[in-house]
Amino acid sequence: MLGAIGDDSTGPFASIAKNLICTAASAILIFKMATSNSAANRIDYLDWLRGFAVAGMFEVHCYDAWLGGAARHSSFFGWTQFSGTLPAPLFLFISGITFALITKSMRRKGVEPNKVAARTIRRGAEILGLGLLFRVQEFVLGQPAAPVSDLARVDVLNVIGITIMGMGILCWLVRRPLAAALAAIGVATAISMLTPPLWNSWRPHWLPWYLESYINGVHNLGVPQAWLFPIFPWTAFGFAGLAVGFFVFSEWAGRHRSQSLALVGVVGIAAFFLAEWFDALPMHLYAVYDYWHTSPAFFLARVGVVMAIIAAAYAWCRWGLGSVGFSPFQQLGRTSLLVYWVHIEFVYGRFTILTQQAQSIWTATLGLIVIFVGMLLLSIARTKAKGHGREILTWIRRLPQVATGD
Repeated sequence: MLGAIGDDSTGPFASIAKNLICTAASAILIFKMATSNSAANRIDYLDWLRGFAVAGMFEVHCYDAWLGGAARHSSFFGWTQFSGTLPAPLFLFISGITFALITKSMRRKGVEPNKVAARTIRRGAEILGLGLLFRVQEFVLGQPAAPVSDLARVDVLNVIGITIMGMGILCWLVRRPLAAALAAIGVATAISMLTPPLWNSWRPHWLPWYLESYINGVHNLGVPQAWLFPIFPWTAFGFAGLAVGFFVFSEWAGRHRSQSLALVGVVGIAAFFLAEWFDALPMHLYAVYDYWHTSPAFFLARVGVVMAIIAAAYAWCRWGLGSVGFSPFQQLGRTSLLVYWVHIEFVYGRFTILTQQAQSIWTATLGLIVIFVGMLLLSIARTKAKGHGREILTWIRRLPQVATGD
């Protein structure tokens, strides 16, 4: 079953060759359009967290795409999808922490505030552009079945780009780190508080659906969709991460790194229990209270869990096995955008390695292992290939001749 790729009837070897060409082309596109932060800005526990989020994303996507029959209605499937509430918040939260690091580094180098804002906003626009380009790729490769409306789907890359642009504007308006951190907390709170009415009673019906979808994820389906990534509530995670980032990279935290990360964990645990208390109150502020999709209490609970995971990741990379030898999570985290881009085609796309919604738990788990190992090897290859773009392009151009035996 693992050798059967899509519905290609030209034979497994030709199919594999086509898949390799497509994957390599996607990889080259990412190399050119989305480079990682410089080595000076790499922090092991943040890379580990990105890799952890990537692994969680693999799990959610693989089981969602491949489980079928009774397995799709099992409690196992439910738990795998429940775990999917963490990878996206982690990515967005880490983008906020990294944004704080980058802006602080640029200011230390004497870069003018206007230029800092311009560079960070432009970076956000690049990520948004990649998100739109990714939708075009999925639409083209999904023919003839993919509908035109898929081009306007609001996915995680779109919201990460918008979040980075918003953080750039906030840090341009509020330039002192403490004030910016407090402003970020205010923005995150406002976004989470506005989410329930914007999904229900205050829906902007007057907007075209493809614009309203950026507000509440309505897409073209008439009601907001929980599987999409609209501005409300998802950008709030980025601003919450920005506030934590300004604290983690403050002068005091720089002198007391372990204590500051431990404090992040303690505050996160406290936030989780505070969210549970809010949810248990007999009265709620909103006419429609949906804890799992729009509730500010659920947002606060996830922020708390993410903060606790950040503290645990720091400890793991400082004193645990994450500090010893090769770390698969750190490696995946260094190329998170690349492996996200590529794995989608082998899980959901034309080149899926397993027939969709037709697998048992064990077969889907084997497929998940194959995806994890394959993306890890791709990540390592990307790291090794850095600085050798011309040679790789020459090799890619020769692949069609190799596949056809010319």
